[in-house]
Amino acid sequence: MDKELISIIENCQKGRAEKFAYIYDAFIEKIYKFIYYKTGHRETAEDLTSQTFFKALEKIDTFKIHDNFSAWLYRIARNLVIDYYRTKKNNNDIDDVWDLSSKEDLELDIDNKNKILEIKKYLQNLKVEQREIVIMRVWEGLTYKEIADILGKNVGGVKMIFSRTISKLRKEMPLALFIAFLIN
Repeated sequence: MDKELISIIENCQKGRAEKFAYIYDAFIEKIYKFIYYKTGHRETAEDLTSQTFFKALEKIDTFKIHDNFSAWLYRIARNLVIDYYRTKKNNNDIDDVWDLSSKEDLELDIDNKNKILEIKKYLQNLKVEQREIVIMRVWEGLTYKEIADILGKNVGGVKMIFSRTISKLRKEMPLALFIAFLIN
């Protein structure tokens, strides 16, 4: 962890909550993408991302400086997604269905959702742990160490699972879809 981030975290732990804006700016996009992939719904991802940062700010004093901050933040996001699915109701609010902000957003959401749905067909055949490791490594760009910290595993085990899973996906997915998966 770099010295600047450590300083910001320490300031937040001392009650200078305004410094948390730097943390928010540094991690918002990654956390949002992580949650969006897991939910496939923009508004839900936005809500859970906000909750992630509120919870992180609320619990910042429990973070130990020698730990991996990114992994700590991803764990919060991951747990919120798990809680979301545990309590999810299958009722859709009609206001959500008709609240379309713009045609570009809708087209982008549909295109992303179609790609994600096609890729999910292949990812569904994986074990949950394999799927999470691949998503965090390929789409989130996390290091093996960060993934190991998030999942509570050792780095060597994470590397092996990732390598075997990517080999399996390469054999099963059409090449164009595999490339889209890697660059998405």
